[in-house]
Amino acid sequence: MTEEQVILVDENDNQIGLMPKMEAHKKAVLHRAFSVFVFNENKELMLQQRAMHKYHSPGLWTNTCCSHQRNGETNLEAGRRRLQEEMGFVTNLEESISFIYKAPFDNGLTEHEYDHIMIGYYNDAPNINKDEVADWKWMPLEDVKVDIALHPECYTAWFKIIFEKFYEFININDV
Repeated sequence: MTEEQVILVDENDNQIGLMPKMEAHKKAVLHRAFSVFVFNENKELMLQQRAMHKYHSPGLWTNTCCSHQRNGETNLEAGRRRLQEEMGFVTNLEESISFIYKAPFDNGLTEHEYDHIMIGYYNDAPNINKDEVADWKWMPLEDVKVDIALHPECYTAWFKIIFEKFYEFININDV
């Protein structure tokens, strides 16, 4: 099986090439990514706990799903695809903010991503893919903010970075 490729980008999100995903993470090369945040009618965020066998951040809590766009795939197509693959459902998504972040891990890998945040709404339980996701839960945003402050070790590095930026966006835009 061929290793998944990530889309290399410049600081303006212009595609400049492709690279195998693990190589991009080892070299900390800037590449395109996305993060999906799904809310229910009570404005609670659906969180996922990463599967225990993931190559980094196993067992940690994070946003509903995230991954990398494939070459030729729009952000929204990628978000819907991965939401189905990880959480077992599809819903309409809207693009919101995007920004660059860098998060090194203890295993020598680094996420250096131009991350596109997408928002969706869904009220049912997901049908999680146990190869990707260990568990899931709904949490009010304020509870997530408090829990990250009290237990930062329980959350992925990128989610803490994204949540801080995204929380401000949510408060301004009343998502």
